[in-house]
Amino acid sequence: MKSRQVPYSIFAEVKLRLLNTKKIKNFDGNEIPVIISLTSIPFRINRLHLVIKSLLLQTSRPKKIILWLDTSLQNKIPTNLKKLYGDIFSIEFTSLNSSHVKLVPTLEKYPNEIIVTCDDDLVYDKDWLKDLYEEHLQYPQDIVAYTVRQIQFDENNNLLPYNQWKIKDLSKSSTLLALGYNGILYPPNTLPKETLNSELYMKLAPKADDLWFKAMALLNNTTIRKVRKIPKENIPIMATQKVSLKKQNIGKLKNNQQWEALVEHFNLKL
Repeated sequence: MKSRQVPYSIFAEVKLRLLNTKKIKNFDGNEIPVIISLTSIPFRINRLHLVIKSLLLQTSRPKKIILWLDTSLQNKIPTNLKKLYGDIFSIEFTSLNSSHVKLVPTLEKYPNEIIVTCDDDLVYDKDWLKDLYEEHLQYPQDIVAYTVRQIQFDENNNLLPYNQWKIKDLSKSSTLLALGYNGILYPPNTLPKETLNSELYMKLAPKADDLWFKAMALLNNTTIRKVRKIPKENIPIMATQKVSLKKQNIGKLKNNQQWEALVEHFNLKL
């Protein structure tokens, strides 16, 4: 978390903690035909209610919010999270143990629904889902994301390190990589059935769900598009950032290794 974000994070947390849970569950937002899907880890579970509250308070409400947790957490759900159970929010459990769970089990259960994935360490702006959905309405066959990178190569066509995958040309959709941070919308039928192959993604990209879903989009000839509207900043939640795959994957070039494994296995072309 950046130092400038600290006061905003504290304010957002206090505000959400003080809100009446019944009012949050009955918040009268305009419902849109979208399922929000996310997952989390034990380290973040005690503050997860803040994320869910921000999702329930969207000006455009989803039809469902599904939180996928490891089966070992079945008897460890905090009371502040249980209180949010209702017609919209539910928790389901899975033995799958990877970040791919933010999408895979929901995609398997609801293959004909629009699914939006998000991270478990942010308080989301009230118009976050509305703006993402409006972009989808403009491009209903595309995967749309607030945050993207662009897969880059040097002059000899060698893959550059992941931290050099900067956006240079948004029109080259085949090279755009949708990042789960800030949210991604997946329309129905934009990913192939191979997406659900847990044995294969744990072999090729066990720590890189974004890369796995990018490979699947390429296999399905699906365009990835960046949301054009500049989003309002989602607020990181205090004390949730210490455990992350990001530093390991980028610092040790794990993302490059996993992407090259995907390219080789599926003979991907950009």
